[in-house]
This record gives sequence, structure tokens and C-alpha cells, in this order.
Amino acid sequence: MSTANKHNLWLWLAFVAIFPATALVLRAEGRLWLCACGKLLLWSGGVCSADNSQHFLDPYNFTHLLHGVLFFWLIYWLAPKWQLTTQLLLATAVEAAWEALENTNFIIERYRTATAALGYNGDTVVNSFGDILCCIAGFLIAQRLGLRRSLILFAACELILIVWIHDSLLLEILMLIAPVNAIKAWQMCG
Repeated sequence: MSTANKHNLWLWLAFVAIFPATALVLRAEGRLWLCACGKLLLWSGGVCSADNSQHFLDPYNFTHLLHGVLFFWLIYWLAPKWQLTTQLLLATAVEAAWEALENTNFIIERYRTATAALGYNGDTVVNSFGDILCCIAGFLIAQRLGLRRSLILFAACELILIVWIHDSLLLEILMLIAPVNAIKAWQMCG
């Protein structure tokens, strides 16, 4: 086996290992594998329900798709000579780390107090896997679209999410860092 093939094999093994490692961290944080309701749904569209962030996919997966778009361009800018597989591995590892951080009691409590996510209990492991896969999809989409079309995709997703669920990636960031009561009230009315 050539050195390049061994390198790629190690990259893909590391990529695959991210998923069980993330699952172990999330379970250690007390996250459930699946929804406590006992069902596994591919899609759950109710953001103001107990099913939010409990099934494989939900509207918030689009924010994770946008993570992938941002990670692609940031990594491309910081490490343009890296192989795409290495860049993708880094983006996936960063997203998995965010899933672990996002599901700590500290961040969950922050979501409950600073945002409209009053009953948020954290993601299930299966939902976190959906989030990571959406990030990967966003990364690969950005790589194919180029910068200008990636920006259009980002803006379109943000606008659709704002209209659809009264939330978006940029609003999530704002509300976690510097909550605005007027935004929180508007989100709760949606």
C-alpha cells in the first residue's frame, strides 16, 4: 500500500471514528440514544414540540448545513493546500465537538434562559448524528457551489428559517451571546 493510500485510509478511519466517539461523549452527558417517546422518526417538523431535536432530522438541521458551508470556506481560507478529505475531516471533528458542547448542561440551560427554547432538553444521539451529517452535506455543497452561490445559499437558508421557525443560525448565535428580549418575544409568538 502506498503512503498516499495509507494516509487516506487513516483519514477515513478517523472520520468514521468521530461518530462513535461523539456518541460516547453525548451518552456520558446524559443524552438519550433516541426520543424518550420510543419512536424514531426521520423528520420532525415541530420546533415547539417535545419532538424537537429528538429525531434524526428537524428544521434546525439547516443551521448545521450552514455550519458546513462556513467551515468549508474558513478551512479553505486557512488551509487551502490541504486535501479535501483532510479539510472535511477537520470540519466534521469541529462539528462533533460543537455537538458535545451544545449538549452540555451549561449550554442547554443557556438555550432555555436566553432563547425561546424554553423546554429544550438537548439533542438525542441520533439527532446529533443528523446534525453532523447535515454539516458534512453543507461542506460538500459549498465546495461545489463556489463562494458566490454559497453566500446566496446561506442567505436563502437564513431567510427561510426566519420566516418558517422564527430562528436561524445567526439568530441562534446572537441570542446565545447577547440575548435581545424583543427577538425572544417575537420567536415565542411564532
